[in-house]
Amino acid sequence: MQITLNINGQDKKMDVEPRTLLAHAIRDAGLTGTHIGCDSSSCGVCTVLLDGNIPVKSCTMFAVSAEGHPITTVEGLAGSNLHPIQQAFHDQHGLQCGYCTPGMMLSSVALLERNPNPSEDEIRFALSGNLCRCTGYQNIVKAVQQAAQAMNQPAGAAADD
Repeated sequence: MQITLNINGQDKKMDVEPRTLLAHAIRDAGLTGTHIGCDSSSCGVCTVLLDGNIPVKSCTMFAVSAEGHPITTVEGLAGSNLHPIQQAFHDQHGLQCGYCTPGMMLSSVALLERNPNPSEDEIRFALSGNLCRCTGYQNIVKAVQQAAQAMNQPAGAAADD
C-alpha cells in the first residue's frame, strides 16, 4: 500500500506492506539515525518523536499507523546549528559507541518539552526505557541537565560556564 509519512517536516511517499514497522520505513526512507536494536521495545534505540513530543519506540509501531502524524528523528533535531541536546551530549561526553544516542536524545527532548527543569531522578526515570551498555549513564544525565539549562535561557543569552 502507498502511504505518506511526514518525517522531519518532509513528506515521504512510500510503498509498504501493512506489517512494515515504522523503524524500517524510516530507514528505507534513507534516514539511518533511527537504529534497530532488539525488535522488542526493550532497548529504546529506535525511539522517535511522534506528533512533536511523544517518544515512540518505532520497532513496535506499524508505519501505516504513523501516517498523518509528524515524525521527528535525530536527523530532524538540528537546524543550521546543533540542537541543545546534541551539543550537550558532545560537551558532556554523553556517548561512547553512539548506538543508543539517537534514542537517548529524542527521549531527552521529549522530557525537556514536558519538564524544562527536571531533577536527576526525573531524568533517570524518563530515560529508563533506553538502554546504554557503554556509558554508565552519568554523562548522559549531565548532558540532559546542560541541555535543560541551555533551553531555558532567553534567546541570545550566553551560557554561564
